[in-house]
Amino acid sequence: MGRLMRLRAAISAAASVVGGEEHKGPLGGVFDMHDSSDRFGQTTWERAESEMQRRALGLLLNKAKCREEEVDALLAGDLLNQCVASAYGLMSYDIPYIGLYGACSTSVEGMMLAAALCTGGMSDRVAVVSSSHNCAAERQYRAPVEYGSQRTPTAQWTVTGAGAFLVEREGDVLIRSAMPGIVVEKGISDAANMGAAMAPAVLDTLLRYFEESKTRPEDYDLIVTGDLGYEGGSILCELMMAEGYDIRSRYNDCGMMIYSRSGDDKHAGGSGCGCAATVTASYLLPKLARGELQSVLLIATGAMMSPSSVMQGDAIPAVAHLVHLCAPCGKANEHREIEH
Repeated sequence: MGRLMRLRAAISAAASVVGGEEHKGPLGGVFDMHDSSDRFGQTTWERAESEMQRRALGLLLNKAKCREEEVDALLAGDLLNQCVASAYGLMSYDIPYIGLYGACSTSVEGMMLAAALCTGGMSDRVAVVSSSHNCAAERQYRAPVEYGSQRTPTAQWTVTGAGAFLVEREGDVLIRSAMPGIVVEKGISDAANMGAAMAPAVLDTLLRYFEESKTRPEDYDLIVTGDLGYEGGSILCELMMAEGYDIRSRYNDCGMMIYSRSGDDKHAGGSGCGCAATVTASYLLPKLARGELQSVLLIATGAMMSPSSVMQGDAIPAVAHLVHLCAPCGKANEHREIEH
């Protein structure tokens, strides 16, 4: 049983806030706000991440011309212990708060749950926020950046950024369906190779989605993962080929898109709760809203580890949540007619 969720919801607005390294990258011109210092006026990295979330949600509400009392629920999460970046960052908003932890898959987990609430008639409007901060995440999971620890070639760079989304029954980009991920663990215990740990979870979700939806990769303009990076993306394409699906011509990864591989020393690309969130909010959704993309599978991946499990040498379980995003009816055809 694939557990495919049929949904009738949409993303009506989105906002993104990033740090200096992300602003210097290939997508730097499309983010709503950035701070080259990564501090956002705060004295600690953790407070800076909370401030990113606060600003992202504020930008979202301004874009949507929506008051906070018009939002039924706020789904938010981050990488820090007990999701403190979300709790501290969003407590100034008078909106019912539901904390989420899906590691780097949190943004799509939030979209999926928000769309389910709207589809089921339990909510009219739900906000989703997720974030990560490079320095805060390094301090928690590995070593403070001040130590200058050497990074392996398979290591990814945690994105400093926050993305926010407003999900309603109608909006600029449609959410047609979703496939919740199943936790998968294939014996990878190297915390410096998240791509290898998470790729099998994407394989599982995609195979279940294609089987349940009766579709194939060629039915979509783009299949984009959240943060497998170069290492995990390559592994995923090989795994899919072994299952009879060639996704290479329409595959990309947010962790590969946000940084320049030649100009930035980010090794295997980006990762973190802010990776898929900011790239989706600032780059993918506008392309869908304009009809430049018609149909996109977005799969965000999360490594469900903790500092303790890493130190104890446990293998890293992973999960991959999928949402099917579509351009508004008629937008794709309209765009193609203009091009021709």
